[in-house]
Amino acid sequence: MAKKSKGLGSAKKLQKRRSTFKLPKKRQIFKEKHDPLAGASQAKAIVLEKIQIEAKQPNSAMRKCARVQLVKNGKQITAFMPGDGALKMINEHDEVIIECIGGKMGRAKGDIPGVRWQVLKVNDQSLNALLRGKLEKARR
Repeated sequence: MAKKSKGLGSAKKLQKRRSTFKLPKKRQIFKEKHDPLAGASQAKAIVLEKIQIEAKQPNSAMRKCARVQLVKNGKQITAFMPGDGALKMINEHDEVIIECIGGKMGRAKGDIPGVRWQVLKVNDQSLNALLRGKLEKARR
């Protein structure tokens, strides 16, 4: 890749160079309008119920997920609970932080159909630390 231009007259060239990496304006508006997190990387939510979703073929596992309601706009989404035993750490009415799983183009990842988010924290404590036994779950 070429080096960045420097100097007095380089602003136009830098702007043009930057525009090649930015999302087109239409795509940005679409993402903010239709994304439940409204363009944010993480969001706070309340757990409504714990559910199990069957994995896509050829796998035959039951993936542990939670139906959560976002605090910021009241939308309900399904979030994956990563890790072995995460189902026991998360209860109904717990406050969780969710983030995007990171599938291609913001879509579902792996064999979990229609699930695009995962749980990151439970009651302001890292789910990973809870699963490894570094922390005990806080009472609320």
